[in-house]
Amino acid sequence: MPHITVEYTDNLKEETNISLLLKSLNEVLIARSPTFPIGGIRSRAIELQHYYVADGSQDDAFVHVTLKIGAGRSDEVKQETSQAMFDVITTHFSEVFNRRSLALSLELVEFSEAGTFKKNNIHKRFK
Repeated sequence: MPHITVEYTDNLKEETNISLLLKSLNEVLIARSPTFPIGGIRSRAIELQHYYVADGSQDDAFVHVTLKIGAGRSDEVKQETSQAMFDVITTHFSEVFNRRSLALSLELVEFSEAGTFKKNNIHKRFK
């Protein structure tokens, strides 16, 4: 952990580089290692083909990013990290935002370690 999920409407796929966004979001967390162990970072994007935005009368688009982390980090760390990630998102989409209707959002989800199961041998590469 942490895990990043980017949901985006398919009307954005020709206007942006989602792979670059994922890389940039990972870099935010990598810069905060060991607070966020590099070997646990996962990011993925889900292109939404079925969605309805506002009243449906326009070709509106949206991007929603969910950052899931384990419990135990301070409110200050959570706030600063979330802001840094949202800054990456808004910068990445700034040109698109200026051309079309677009909603951007980020949500931080903190979960209890008691409710997760993990097995990961990637961590040893970063020790």
